[in-house]
Amino acid sequence: MRSGASHRAVSEQLGVPPGTVTWWRHIDRKKRGEVTERAPVECPRCTRKSIDGQAYSYLLGLYLGDGHIISREKQHHLSIFCTATWTGLIQEAETAMRKVMTRPRISHRERRGCVEVKSFSRHWPCLFPQHGPGKKMDRLIALEQWQKDIVDEFPWDLLRGLIHSDGCRVNNWTTKIVRGERKRYEYPRYFFTNKSDDIRRLCTDTLDRLGIAGTHCTRDGRPFNISVARRADVALMDEHIGPKH
Repeated sequence: MRSGASHRAVSEQLGVPPGTVTWWRHIDRKKRGEVTERAPVECPRCTRKSIDGQAYSYLLGLYLGDGHIISREKQHHLSIFCTATWTGLIQEAETAMRKVMTRPRISHRERRGCVEVKSFSRHWPCLFPQHGPGKKMDRLIALEQWQKDIVDEFPWDLLRGLIHSDGCRVNNWTTKIVRGERKRYEYPRYFFTNKSDDIRRLCTDTLDRLGIAGTHCTRDGRPFNISVARRADVALMDEHIGPKH
């Protein structure tokens, strides 16, 4: 390695995991008194640098829907779960992470039927103070003022993130009797489904801000679903949100 060999090359040559090689390298440097420079802080909240509000609002929606943060000592990783066939969504999640945090280490982990997009940084909890133990539906989810300011400026991006994570666009159908004949009618409809009352309220507040009529639909007797069915509203959401792909 001192002569320029990569970690991966050494790992393959010796038949040991790359992490083991990294650890050996760290111990070797420590014994020889080498001082490694720490990477500069990348967190826009800690450095008070400007944040890409559009990317953040979208990523916030993804996090509230299908994301979580895992915390360990001196390390945190943000995970967004995407259906494996939605390669466009996977790429959009990664792009949003890179725009929000300037130098994230991002990886994809394939799971059964989905892909976990993971970004490692100890500063993700700074950007998502809603992080905490347990499920989001079991704890308070309230935006801080700086988050509200971003969402107020980019409401469509938050709504897009919510729909792309815990929402869908479907074609509903119904029948009507017209001149004695039963006819079938189909119409598009958006749904957002989440068990957290706070997250659903954030969704409906955003819909209200955008002038879109959303109604609650019950599932198992509880209002887990928010529906948007009015033709003009669906057309407006088609224009700003678009399908998962």
